[in-house]
Amino acid sequence: MTGATGHTVVMVSMTDLSTPATRFRLVAVLEAISWAGLLIAMFFKWVVGANPTDLQLGVQIVGPIHGAVFLAYVLVTLMVARPLDWSLRTTGLALVASVPPFGSIVFERWAAKRGELAELSVA
Repeated sequence: MTGATGHTVVMVSMTDLSTPATRFRLVAVLEAISWAGLLIAMFFKWVVGANPTDLQLGVQIVGPIHGAVFLAYVLVTLMVARPLDWSLRTTGLALVASVPPFGSIVFERWAAKRGELAELSVA
């Protein structure tokens, strides 16, 4: 399919995990979602803070989930770097992108535009 700008548009389902690029995209999105959940939980714990005992529960639940998704992102990044033929620089940027909130999404979009995500990249 060709988009309005003349670029080839590839439609790939989020549940299609048959390629390294789709696996990376899924874990990058999940990492950003878990970041959002953690930020919301921390907001309620530290800013709203009406009842500290009740509000810590959100961080206690979302924190470990984010930690597990973060580790999955790092692992998947290292696993897909070779099949996607990423340079050391690109792999390093992908890993650094996991640190700031929503950095994984910024990296995923950047990598897709630069042709680093195989079939998910804009032609």
